[in-house]
Formats: sequence, structure tokens, C-alpha cells
Amino acid sequence: MDRQQEFVLRTIEERDVRFVRLWFTDVVGSLKSVALAPAEVEGAFEEGLGFDGSSIEGLARVFESDMLAQPDPATFQILPWRGETEATSRMFCDILTPDGEPSAADPRNVLKRNLAKAADMGFTCYTHPEIEFYLLKSQQPGPDGSPVPVDEGGYFDHVPGGVAQDFRRTAVTMLESVGISVEFSHHEAGPGQNEIDLRYADALQTADNIMTFRTVIKEVALQQGTYATFMPKPFTAHPGSGMHTHFSLFEGDTNAFYEAGAEFQLSETARQFIAGILKHAPEFTAVTNQFVNSYKRLWGGGEAPSYLSWGHNNRSALVRVPLYKPGKGQSARIEYRGIDSAANPYLAYAVLLGAGLKGIEEGYQLPAAAEDDIWSLSSAERRAMGHDPLPASLHDAIRTMEDSELMPQILGEQVFEHFLRNKRAEWQDYRLQVTPYELRRNLGIL
Repeated sequence: MDRQQEFVLRTIEERDVRFVRLWFTDVVGSLKSVALAPAEVEGAFEEGLGFDGSSIEGLARVFESDMLAQPDPATFQILPWRGETEATSRMFCDILTPDGEPSAADPRNVLKRNLAKAADMGFTCYTHPEIEFYLLKSQQPGPDGSPVPVDEGGYFDHVPGGVAQDFRRTAVTMLESVGISVEFSHHEAGPGQNEIDLRYADALQTADNIMTFRTVIKEVALQQGTYATFMPKPFTAHPGSGMHTHFSLFEGDTNAFYEAGAEFQLSETARQFIAGILKHAPEFTAVTNQFVNSYKRLWGGGEAPSYLSWGHNNRSALVRVPLYKPGKGQSARIEYRGIDSAANPYLAYAVLLGAGLKGIEEGYQLPAAAEDDIWSLSSAERRAMGHDPLPASLHDAIRTMEDSELMPQILGEQVFEHFLRNKRAEWQDYRLQVTPYELRRNLGIL
């Protein structure tokens, strides 16, 4: 038994932890949880916890249903919202096959595989997400059928006596108590919309942190009598919720994206990484923007990026290179602005990293940076500049992903097939619906 496992067992005893929750996600990123009695934790470390994988979306087919959940002791945390009496803790799990091999269908393992590839190339990947969400008065819509936000605040607004700032203070305190460092938090542009930015960490830890973050935000909202949603675009007239993520690759202690004196201080490695992302973005958009509603955000304005472009401090671009701070070469990074807050972080980071590494491997050439507001250009101007559009709907994104040679390599055939199967079913269900818009527009005149 290693030291981390011993620490977990000792903490469970000293803190009188009564329930140990084992967490993992299915292929679309829904959090799954099973509670262990403390006496069973040591056995779970040694042998894993058996469960029926065929009941979890994308994990196993019926005829190979037996799976093992192997808790990762490095992710052990007490859950503060469960209270001090009869304390509850959690650990993330790796999913294994019955013979102890990592499951090809485990989203966490997909990211680990791609991080291992980066390590083989000499790189460590660090990420820093900016997570947006809406805070609503309740889950129930208002009289007009729209959600009801908790306030009418806007970007960076300080709302006196505001529900949102009390909410953010409690949420940040709770995040810090489970080991998630927060850089800053503020009111976003939409009414009731908030953003909390997590401090940079390696990509696997960040993905685990995002899953915990969503749970904390939901729990704090419920405690305060409100409702938090990560739905990409809950309001027609207000901005959607994204998860802009900053990426950097390090070689040892050296930032591989930084080159003093180069254009925007960007190294050739960084330029090839961006080129890989731009080339393959249409193929992975179904992963980073996996819901029907995601495309209302991408194509609904409000600074959401819709075209393949990159730029230095250009907030209309899909990939942004933040302003360089003199003397801070270690902070060189790129920001991908396309991801939804609701994406499966393990798969989203895997496809972004995998596409970037492909650009480095193949020596992709980066096109010229976009200096204009891409939204203000005409279609002909965008075409002339090579700013091709991202998929316009989930259906388009599925079709583009189906034709990709790279995505099955990054995700593995099993996750690739299961993910597409789930998304095809969502699109089919959606396109059969008669929406209020159609009734309002057509019923009285047709």
C-alpha cells in the first residue's frame, strides 16, 4: 500500500468519515457516484469495486458488462457541503476491465492516454479554465416560458445586496476547502450570469476540478434557494456560457510556447499547436460543443467564436493569444474560446491536446492572425481570409466528426463510436420535436 492510500485510510478514521463516494463520468460527462462504507475502501484500493458497466452510457456493451472502479487516492477530499457530522468524502476513479487493464471507454483514461503521448514528446500540459454559468431563481421557467435570472446585473457589475456576490463568496470558499484554487470570480455579461476562473493546473487535475466545480456550484445554489445551470444558451437574448481554456506546454521547467523576440513572443511549437487546433476544430466540435443547444451559443453572437481564426488579444477569434506581459515568459499560453461549460472536460481536453500535438508532429503551418472583428466581416471577406465556419448545428458536427481520421485515434474507437451514437440519438430526438417557435410562427398563418 502506498503513502497516499495510507493517508486516505488514516484520514477516514481520524475525521470519522462515514461515506466515501467514488466518482467517475460517462461518455458525455455526467457525474456518476457510488458510496462505499469506510471498511471497504482498503479492498477497493487493492482490487477495485465491481459494477455493471453496461448500465453506464458508453462504458461497456451488455456482453462485457463487468467493470472495476479503481479509486485514485490523490483525489481524496472531504465534501464540505455534507456537513461535519457523519462526514462524506470523495475520490475520482479510473475504470478498469476485469483483468485490471485501463478501460478504453473511460473518459478519464482517454485524457490520460493523450497526456502520456504529450509526455513521450517531452511535454507537460497545463490548463486554466474560465467557467461561466447562469444563476436562476429556480429551475422552473417564468410566465413567458423563459428562465428567471436572480438579478439584472451585467459584466463586472457589483449589485448592492446582490444574491450573486453572496453566492460567489460561498462557492469560492467551498472550492478552496476541497483543494481547488480560484483565481478570481465576477458577474458576467448576462443577467444572473457568473464566471469563476480556476488557477492553472495540469490537464488531468483540471478536468477533475471541473467535475467537482460543477457539483459545488449546484450544491451551493440549492443551499441558497437558487438554481445554477451550465446550459450553453438558456436565453435567446443574452450571451451563452462558455469555458474558455488557456493551454500551455512545458518542457521541464521551460514554457515551450515562449520565444523571446518572436511575433507575439510565440515559439514555433506554439504556432504549430494552434495550427493543429484550427485544422481539426471542425472535427472535434461535437465533443467541445456536444448538445443541440450548444450551437445556439456558437452562432448566437455575444463574443462566441464561430469561425476558424486566431489572433493576438482578438476576442472574436476561436484561438486567442493573450497580451504578453514583459518578463513573464513562463505565462505564455493560448486560449481556446469554443468550449461549452457543459462539455465533458476529459474528452474536450483530450481532443484539443491531441489536435495540437498533431500540429507539432506534422509541422503544420499557422495562417496569418486575424486582426479584424470576424463577426463584422462579410461572408466573402471571411472566405477570402480563410476563416471557415465551425459546424452550424449538432448534425453538422456529427457528420464532420464521422469523417475524421484523427478523432478515433485520439478518443479510441470505442469512445468515438459510443459518443457518436449518443449524439445521433439526441439529434434524432430533437428534430422530431415541434417547438414553440414553429407554433408561434406558423400556426396562425398556415
